[in-house]
Amino acid sequence: MTNKPVIILSKPQMHENIGATARAMANFGLDSLRLINPRDGVPSEKAYSMASGADSILDNAVIYADIHHAISDLNIVIATTARHRDMNKPVMNAECSVRYICDKINDGAKCGILFGGERAGLDNDDIVHADILVNIDVNPQFSSLNLAQSVLLMGYEWFKSVSSDVPKNDKISDIDFSQLPASKQDLHYFHEHLETELTRKNFFYPPEKKQSMVQTLQNLFIRAGMNTQEVRTMRGVIKALSKSHTE
Repeated sequence: MTNKPVIILSKPQMHENIGATARAMANFGLDSLRLINPRDGVPSEKAYSMASGADSILDNAVIYADIHHAISDLNIVIATTARHRDMNKPVMNAECSVRYICDKINDGAKCGILFGGERAGLDNDDIVHADILVNIDVNPQFSSLNLAQSVLLMGYEWFKSVSSDVPKNDKISDIDFSQLPASKQDLHYFHEHLETELTRKNFFYPPEKKQSMVQTLQNLFIRAGMNTQEVRTMRGVIKALSKSHTE
């Protein structure tokens, strides 16, 4: 399968863990690494040492300033988290979540697996962009996983799935991409458009609850799984409603 999920690390802190992540990716045939605002910048010699030869993954790692740019070209994002979130999102274990993205990739979607930093994991501003939350099954009495260990487990599930009974689909040119979930960039622009118009109409009240209200709306539309045409239609609806109140 040539279309593989990308691995995204949000705010990683230690270069050793970035290197160990690259090694885990290479173990299971994953090769695209994205880093969001890494604390210490470009992977250092410590990262390359921990990569144990997976240098090409570090050489080609792309650094992004924020999650919006890091996922803009993706259709589906799954996020690993040890904590349950009050965001009304589907929660799967590692095996089921990887089978889900395998199905989507076979349909031509671009997918990513999002991991949080070592200290606190993913925050709500990251989680809100995910389509599915992933809880890795571990001993509930000791559930702490190292960042690279989490990547290793998800990589193993990916390798196991594509090496066995997941059907291969090489006819990418025959796929109707308009029916795939919209890219995260299209969704981001839609959310911004909606938020701008609702702010203009003083929808977010009281002001201190705006962030949670915005996240609720984002979750609602992410769960809807809109394709590109549906997102365009919704933006047209917002534009029409805006005009009707200004003319």
